[in-house]
This record gives sequence, structure tokens and C-alpha cells, in this order.
Amino acid sequence: MTAAPPRGRRGSPPHAPERTNVDSVDTTILPDLGAAEVRDGDLAAMVDALDADLGQMSGKRLLVTGGGGFLGYYLVQVPLAWNDAHPGELPIHVTVFDNYFRGVPAWLEELGHRPEVELVVHDMRAPLPDPAGDFAYVIHAAGIASPTYYRAHPIETMDANINGLRNLLDSARQRLEAGRNLEGFLFYSSSEIYGDPAADAIPTPETYRGNVSCTGPRACYDESKRYGETLCVNFARQHGIPVTMVRPFNNFGPGMKITDGRVIADLFRDALAGRDLVLLSDGSPTRTFCYVADAVTGYYLALLRGGRGEAYNVGVDGPEISMRELAAMIAELANDLFGHEVKVVHGRSPEADYLVDNPNRRCPDITKAREELGYRPRVTLEEGLRRTLRWYSGNQGGEDR
Repeated sequence: MTAAPPRGRRGSPPHAPERTNVDSVDTTILPDLGAAEVRDGDLAAMVDALDADLGQMSGKRLLVTGGGGFLGYYLVQVPLAWNDAHPGELPIHVTVFDNYFRGVPAWLEELGHRPEVELVVHDMRAPLPDPAGDFAYVIHAAGIASPTYYRAHPIETMDANINGLRNLLDSARQRLEAGRNLEGFLFYSSSEIYGDPAADAIPTPETYRGNVSCTGPRACYDESKRYGETLCVNFARQHGIPVTMVRPFNNFGPGMKITDGRVIADLFRDALAGRDLVLLSDGSPTRTFCYVADAVTGYYLALLRGGRGEAYNVGVDGPEISMRELAAMIAELANDLFGHEVKVVHGRSPEADYLVDNPNRRCPDITKAREELGYRPRVTLEEGLRRTLRWYSGNQGGEDR
């Protein structure tokens, strides 16, 4: 087992980023790798890392809510890739609940023709379909995660995060009461539950209680995720629901629509268009960024190995870089891969609340996930950015192919 790299001293300000602060750096891809090869390489790596764990799900049914979204892109495809790698085993059956308000993504529509895949049109704000389905595993990833969209739709955001979760937990309780087995339930919380952490809480452990506004423009998302965790913990304690919570930290990569509205998608959109990359802040806030293949590996580990009622940070603990540094890296990649001559410039968002309650720093302590789940992020930031840019270049308009 590879030893965990040393973490930064809690509370210390970020310095020049250590570009290889992951568990392995043997993930280099050729500069001319295409979008399909990026996807297939990611899936192969995830199946390899999760092979024995996914084997527990053989012959059983998995529900993924929000499966048509960013994280659903790999959440849905990983068990199917495991099926393809094990033709002699009973397949994992995957059902997707999504409202598909932008239509069914092309990649998911194609997968919907597989016999072990079922696509259901369902808005998680509404009561579950009757019957809801016989699922041994549930991943609740449905929700509005882009600040641009949840600021514009705060009530819908809260309804999806709270009502949808409560309906699923009630269904899980009824399943157990009827004597049927439920082996795993994963709730997507968020690193946003920490708000804007104090300096001595960076890197941020799961025990940090947060510094969060309950009335600001981001509160609809932050507070509904906090309440969601409270629901999960109490259903675990009172009803024995095997629910685990994950707190994603700035995931990026294949599956994120280029029109998503998050900063990293906006920067990639500018880069692909060959225009200057526009930052709508002074670029000083810092983040760590986790490539989605590493993150989804962590989410399946939490589903299959996580403790009942426990929460896990899933991300990377370095490098912690400023948004200005991130934009410069993407500009350099675009210039290198596509022959562009773009630079980073600053602008102003038309949204009055764009920067209100925006955290100054975001960096997780992932010790708990390393020790309890065996979580080992492996893709460096540079390589993740390169893979993402290649994937976007083969997905015109940011469609999820």
C-alpha cells in the first residue's frame, strides 16, 4: 500500500503548489489521446481499482438518482464497465432516476438500450414511483450543484435535496421493515457544508462544524445538505439504514457540461473557443481540484466500505492553488494542445451575488477516507486538466458523449 503524502500544516497559507500531491503519478496519457480514449481509460482504471468491491454488487440492482448529470456520467458507466469486464458473472443492474429537463444525454440514451439498464423519468422533488423498485444499493446524487443555477432556483434546490432524500430514506426503511435486504445507501452531501472555514481548519477534517450563513444566496444549497446529513444520521441510528455520506471537494472532468456555470467549466469553454480566459474575481481564492475518475472511485468505496451514518471527505489534499493559477494552467494547456494564444483576463459577473459567501479556501483533510476506505487519488492536477480538455474537444458544445 502506498504511503499517504504529507499534508500541509493546518492553517498555513497556501504556497507554490506541489504539482504531484497524489498517491501515484503513473497516469500520463499521450497528447493526442481522443475523447473516447480518455473515457475508456478512466473507466478501465476505475474498474481495476474497484474490481473486488464491485463484485459484491454482481446480480443486484443499483439505483442512481441524478444519473444524467455530471457525476452520473461515471457513476452509471463504472458498473456497466465492470459487467463488460466480467461476462461470466451476473451483471449489475442499473436504474437511473432523472428529470432529464435538458433531455436524455446522448451517452445515456445509448446505454439505455442495454438489457441491464433502465432509464426512468422522475423528478426527485415528487413522491417516488409506485412501485419504486427493488434496489440493494442506492446512490442519491440528484440535485442542483452549480452555484449559478442554485442561486437562481433556491426553493427547487432545497426541495430536491431534502424531499428527495426523505422519500428515499422512507423507502429504505420500509424495505428493511418488510424483511428485504438493503446493502448500501450513499448520500451526496457537499464540501459546502463547511462554509468558509477558519484558517486553523485548513485542511478541513470531517469533524469541523462549519462557518456557514443560513440566509445568504448560497444557503439554499449549503443548509439543505447539512440538514440532509442530519436526516441520514438519524435514519441510520433509529432505523438501521446503511447510509453513508460523502462530501465532494471541487470535482472536475468528463461529464461536466461546458455550460455548467462553474468556474472550471467556464474556463475550459473559453480555452476551447481560443479566446482569453475570463475570471470573474480577483483570482485569489484557493481550491484543490479532484479529477472525477478519482472522485467516483472514492464514492463507490464509500458506498461499499463506508461506516453506517459516517461522512467522508472525497477530493485531494493538494495542490491548493488559486483560481488565477488554475486559469493560467488551463491557458497554457490550450496553447500547447491546440496552438492557441490565450491569456487570463479579469471581468465582472452580471450576478450581484456572484461572490457573496464564496469561500476563500477549500482544501480537505482526506485522512479518514484513506484509512477507512482505502481511498487513493492518483491523477495529478495537470493530467486531469489535460484529460478534461481532450474530452471537451471531442464533445462539441459540452454535450456528454
